[in-house]
Amino acid sequence: MSSFTRGALLGALSGVAGAGVMTAGSKLEQLLTSRPSSYVPSRTLSHLLGLDDPDSDRWGRNMAMHYGTGALAGVLRGLMSAANLRGPFASLMHTNVRLSIDQTLENATGVGAPPWTWPRDELLIDVAHKAVYSFSTGALTDALVAPVSTSSARRRASGARLKGFA
Repeated sequence: MSSFTRGALLGALSGVAGAGVMTAGSKLEQLLTSRPSSYVPSRTLSHLLGLDDPDSDRWGRNMAMHYGTGALAGVLRGLMSAANLRGPFASLMHTNVRLSIDQTLENATGVGAPPWTWPRDELLIDVAHKAVYSFSTGALTDALVAPVSTSSARRRASGARLKGFA
């Protein structure tokens, strides 16, 4: 198995774990804020699959969408780790990717609305949950996936580069 294939597979598994951490954090946040559960992921999946009743089996579809998109985004994070895009800066970059995946699917199906139209508190909560996902997924992939031998990990950093950049 190639190093990138291994990174992709371990990234998918890490993404599922990261989705679990994000879901647990979301439930904790809901206990503190009394915010109701969102079924936008369920409705998005229903529209993507062309299902007749988008509101039936909301919990199951929500979980399928959370963990499915978590695995999908995790593949990219695993590849990032393999390519020596690691650590907090890589996880911060990945947070935008994770948010973009959800928003692209939700807005393409007409279920969601662009984030800049949301109330600020809802936007902050959603971005925070996506960051929890990306940082937990990134910590796992960085621990499990070694940089490939052709990545920038082999290159010696020169003094002309900014500190913290490969």
